Amino acid sequence: MQNKQEKISQVVVTAGQMRDIEERIFAAGMPVVALMEKVAGLIARRIQDIFPNPLKKEDVPSRVGILVGPGHNGGDALVVARELHFRGYKIWIYSPFSKLKELTSQHLQYAQSLGIPIYQTIEQLPDSDLLIDGLFGYGLEKNLTDPIASAINQLNELSVPIYSIDLPSGLHTDTGEVLGTAIRATHTFCLGLWKLAFFQDQALEYLGKAELIDFDIPLADVEAVLKAAPRIKRITLATALATLPLPRPAVTHKYKEGHLLLICGSRRYAGGAILTALGARASGVGMLSIAVPESLKSLLVSHLPEALIIGCPETETGAIAQLQLPEKTDLSSFNAIACGPGLTRDATPIVQQVIESERTLLLDADGLNILAQIGAIATLIKRQAVTVLTPHTGEFERLFPDVTDAKHDRVKAVREAAAQSEAIVLLKGARTAIANPQGAVWIVPESTPALARGGSGDVLTGLLGGLLAQAATKQIPVEDIVATAAWWHSQAGVLAAQERSELGVDAFTLTQYLIKVLSN
Repeated sequence: MQNKQEKISQVVVTAGQMRDIEERIFAAGMPVVALMEKVAGLIARRIQDIFPNPLKKEDVPSRVGILVGPGHNGGDALVVARELHFRGYKIWIYSPFSKLKELTSQHLQYAQSLGIPIYQTIEQLPDSDLLIDGLFGYGLEKNLTDPIASAINQLNELSVPIYSIDLPSGLHTDTGEVLGTAIRATHTFCLGLWKLAFFQDQALEYLGKAELIDFDIPLADVEAVLKAAPRIKRITLATALATLPLPRPAVTHKYKEGHLLLICGSRRYAGGAILTALGARASGVGMLSIAVPESLKSLLVSHLPEALIIGCPETETGAIAQLQLPEKTDLSSFNAIACGPGLTRDATPIVQQVIESERTLLLDADGLNILAQIGAIATLIKRQAVTVLTPHTGEFERLFPDVTDAKHDRVKAVREAAAQSEAIVLLKGARTAIANPQGAVWIVPESTPALARGGSGDVLTGLLGGLLAQAATKQIPVEDIVATAAWWHSQAGVLAAQERSELGVDAFTLTQYLIKVLSN
């Protein structure tokens, strides 16, 4: 059973949901001032851990600048200022707003009584070793304008780390959109529950290192607000490991551990078939059959001697012309089918054939391009079995041209696509998002730009295909398996990048790190 901290770490909320949860806490009797003290105290302690005083060997106090906005985010920053002041840090405050919320104004008045200098203009600010951004919290929706926009731009130009409270000032809480301009944080303390912006690709360059400050929100309040809404969940280590088909039963056999059919490769893209197959091998699938053009058969056998390699008749261009399965075998013989990497669009009849099957189907790469050509939504809603799509942004736009711009709001886009197509849609990116047709969303919270290399997606197709085949024999929810595969793939990239640098993670190397993720 999950503990409270694990459950809290999975929750992702919109600005509106966070506001409703806080209102329930305050309505139950929690004073705003008490919550502010608790949250700011936790932040102050984390800053002391990360940024000790004195920072340098010389016995000189660390200089910390506090950026104070008009609302309770500014109040949080002022309490942090007070606590650091009492612990010997040299503090100054930038407070450019003439009107402040009452509680924030009281904290500013007390800071002034302690002799902490307060400045109203950016030109007055002294040097600092660290800036703490408390200008705006969650819920900002209007573009920032001068003079505060110009001030933020000048602050960003300083060679000083910036720690943001809850969200870098200037980011939209839900979409991660930059509202005119925004603080480029080195580190962001997200308060209470993860906000949606932390998982939108367009926000990542502003967030820096993100950390959740858990201030003990009652789970009952979270459940009360979220119960009627489709959930957005972070995939964590614990949830991913719990979803994997492990441990295996003591008595089993290869067909009980899933039979996957991979359909991939062409004379032009033989490597795609190899990488997809190696990804599938790492999944632990019991039986692996791989359909490739006849000219690739010996190549695949040399790399995967344990797999059943099916050489198929090919077109003049070297694509699969016809699925030629073994005697007494048809598509219903497999637990799952993964189709697409390296096929080329000359394999259109093959993709149409597998779409008509009644097996769980994963489409990627040219499988998606062919699907887009024949009409994705109209085709998919006719399928009776589960379909999983794994597009990158370009493929997504070709599949779903009428859906919300995925670059602007990935979560909304993937939800719309899943609902319209009745498929499970995995939208690749720095923060991969997965949605089912009912609107639930899973987000991979960590990845690495090391995966931005040709062939990485082929590895994911094989890995996910193998897990889908196993899930079919064990009644594991398909959505959870898709999310787990995406997490596993990204963690392999992270681990490989740590050992080899971001330049040293080619797709073949990535396959060698998949099992290392589980053994670490």
